[in-house]
Amino acid sequence: MSVTRRHALVRGGALGVGIAFSGALSELFAGTAAAQQLGHSGYGPLRPDPNGLLDLPEGFRYRVLSREGDPLRSGEGPVPSNHDGMAALAGRRGKARVVHLVRNHENRANGRIGVPTVEGLTYDPAGKGGCTALTLDSRGAVLSERVGIAGTAVNCAGGPTPWHTWLTCEETEDKAGTSGYTKDHGFIFEVDPADPHRTGAVPLTAMGRFQHEAVAVDPRTGIVYETEDAFVQPFGLFYRFLPRKPLGGTGSLRAGGRLQAMRVPGLPDLSSVQEPGACFDGVEWVDVPDPLAAETPVRLQDFGRKGVTRAQKLEGCYWGDRCVYFVSSFARSAEGSAGDHFGQIWRYDPRDRSLTLVVVFGPDTDVQLPGESPDNICLAPSGGLMVCEDGNGAQHVYGVTRGGEVYTLARNRQNIGTPEEPEWGEFAGVAFSPDGATMYVNCYAPGTTFAVTGPWRR
Repeated sequence: MSVTRRHALVRGGALGVGIAFSGALSELFAGTAAAQQLGHSGYGPLRPDPNGLLDLPEGFRYRVLSREGDPLRSGEGPVPSNHDGMAALAGRRGKARVVHLVRNHENRANGRIGVPTVEGLTYDPAGKGGCTALTLDSRGAVLSERVGIAGTAVNCAGGPTPWHTWLTCEETEDKAGTSGYTKDHGFIFEVDPADPHRTGAVPLTAMGRFQHEAVAVDPRTGIVYETEDAFVQPFGLFYRFLPRKPLGGTGSLRAGGRLQAMRVPGLPDLSSVQEPGACFDGVEWVDVPDPLAAETPVRLQDFGRKGVTRAQKLEGCYWGDRCVYFVSSFARSAEGSAGDHFGQIWRYDPRDRSLTLVVVFGPDTDVQLPGESPDNICLAPSGGLMVCEDGNGAQHVYGVTRGGEVYTLARNRQNIGTPEEPEWGEFAGVAFSPDGATMYVNCYAPGTTFAVTGPWRR
């Protein structure tokens, strides 16, 4: 196992509470309970929201764009529940510039409010998951809201394409006959938010059938990177898909391609690495024997004597700075992982086939405090990364400056538990408008989509 120290290690304001990161990063991700102690960083302390929805720093405001149970503006039915991954894509309506928000709904077969079935957009009538699409004008007003795809299952995250569509991922491996489903699930689907009927409800089967979480597309090569969210053994894999028609535009991924899993020589489990800045050269990619998992789940298939590299809870995935970043939300040795942590961020550089651990949480982080289990991530307009928290206790959106200062940007105030045992829904789907002026983010439960404006450039 070859490990090189390419980056100097630095520990910033979060020293002592279980977070460390490697320096010299133009996009740096972090989030920890220490962020609440860094009143001088970021945008200042959070102000309690008198409406009890979303706490933000002074100078920031939010608008509720959409909320579960309200009527969809298309009249197709109610806004579905369980708001999850999301993207903000530039578009046009006539000569006017618009923003398309395409939003996942992580509904299972027993979901509260399923995505309404629409002719031509429904994969399996028994599935309650899917996507809805909102179109906003230049001032942020909602022009339309409609179903993007229906009849899918457990649509967790996904990722945008360079041609302005959304790849929505099913986080399940249920087959036809399970939970009442009439078709196999566990696929990626492409959604065109400007014209959903253009993409329809066609599974991209060559991209694999497994517990998908998120994807990121290399805009130079068209290679698609995919995470697998498996929190019990055998743990998930990190994949890449080599499309037969790279960068071919809407519908080109239907032409198929080759699915491969990552192998880091000498590193069977990412959780065994605890030192930020550790870098592994010579990353290999191994063909997946049966991407459709007709008989055996992909992560249980035979990858040869050398095997593949695994990680517990692979979740967020994002492309930036000519590299792909991906998240392992946590690892627990008691559940079979090689080590313990409350979050890692890895960076894969396809130019030299290197993998670097850029952020690690804990395990000395107090899990009862905010700042653990990172999930969705995205680049902030002024640099750094934004992260949605999916852990215990209060839930936050965190950020980090280019200088490495951790800060809180938002806190969910909506209690979905009881006064005696409060519980707050996770954040998901953080994304910025193409001009960087607005941050969009979902609250998972109760399903709410927020638009946040403020002094982002400060």
